[in-house]
Amino acid sequence: MARIDLRGDALPEGAALRDLLPRADFDVASALEKVRPICEAVHHRGDAALIDYAEKFDGVRLDQVRVPAAALARALEELDPAVRAAMEESIRRARLVHREQRRTPHTTQVVSGGTVTEKWVPVERVGLYAPGGRSVYPSSVIMNVVPAQEAGVGSVALASPAQAEFGGLPHPTILAACALLGVDEVYAAGGATAVAMFAYGTESCAPANMVTGPGNIWVAAAKRYFTGKIGIDAEAGPTEIAVLADETADPAHIASDLISQAEHDPLAAAVLVTDSVGLADAVEKELQPQIAATKHIEDRIRPALAGRQSAIVLVDGIDEGLRVVNAYGAEHLEIQTVDAAAVAERVVNAGAIFVGPWAPVSLGDYCAGSNHVLPTGGCACHSSGLSVQSFLRGIHIVDYTQDALAEVAHHVVTLAEAEDLPAHGAAVKARFGWKVPENK
Repeated sequence: MARIDLRGDALPEGAALRDLLPRADFDVASALEKVRPICEAVHHRGDAALIDYAEKFDGVRLDQVRVPAAALARALEELDPAVRAAMEESIRRARLVHREQRRTPHTTQVVSGGTVTEKWVPVERVGLYAPGGRSVYPSSVIMNVVPAQEAGVGSVALASPAQAEFGGLPHPTILAACALLGVDEVYAAGGATAVAMFAYGTESCAPANMVTGPGNIWVAAAKRYFTGKIGIDAEAGPTEIAVLADETADPAHIASDLISQAEHDPLAAAVLVTDSVGLADAVEKELQPQIAATKHIEDRIRPALAGRQSAIVLVDGIDEGLRVVNAYGAEHLEIQTVDAAAVAERVVNAGAIFVGPWAPVSLGDYCAGSNHVLPTGGCACHSSGLSVQSFLRGIHIVDYTQDALAEVAHHVVTLAEAEDLPAHGAAVKARFGWKVPENK
């Protein structure tokens, strides 16, 4: 792994510090032009376009896009019992956490006779995406479906790429996860075509109000293409882990955690921020035997760790390390230092924070109860991960009596005239015989 030495000199502020830190190239703007004709083909040709693109991109000719109910039931019936037990526990823990996020209506009495109530209403229909490229991700099914269900979304559909190996169906573990969660509307559609299917609707799939779920650059580009037409969670980029560690951290733990993210994708980012050269050396020493003992070495792990997006960043102390990780805004941030909980309290930019040696990112991926659909590419500086809130809309209900409006009418008229919008003021005057009530 490359090293970036930020010791000695004062760290720059803001964007200047971010520019010193490693990050993957992820050009969504360029991909946007390539997904545009795909999205419009789905718009104009519907299911026929989905079937043609499945043949082109996934190597299989579909008879239909929607997955039959029998295939969902069969996938669950044939699921390895150990995998089923693990998914059921993941679902149970995710429900515990996400159920507590549900918001309730709140009414504020602004004045006597005047109230504003904020009520929370779920999105009516969502389309969820589960990737199917280099790996199979039933965990992503869980992380998308559970918060949508706990938010009270009435109509939930899911798409995952067709797999030639399984006769054009999505991976059976994906289907089994859907069956466990009670999601019976599932489509064999991948990438930009899946997003377009949910955005426009087709003969077999009704349009959705919102699309969520991780994916590759084509999914991100399609989400950008439809921003404004549908709601999205985020334009997810390559996954990333940052570890803030001092000399007390176990180098074997850190090496294994860096590798665990690197095995996702050759663009995955693995960043260690430390004030200990000894730890940095020990981690690098640990990486080699651990890499040799695992899978996906040459196609994912080595290119990810050697890429420009990964590095060991040396700093003068934990205070400086905190400035670095806050500037970086990692998707996943591990704190492996003395008094890790106190250090974690000082983090302001991260998708999720994992405290101490016994909370690895892998726990959060599957069974912590937290959500693993998180902001990437530094977006944790302004965005949150997927949650129940992602599927809720706050609506204000304004309820004023005649006397309550009369009390503030002169202010409304004054502000309307200050903005040169006299009809706004007239809408109030009309209720009082075109004379503004005197302020009492």
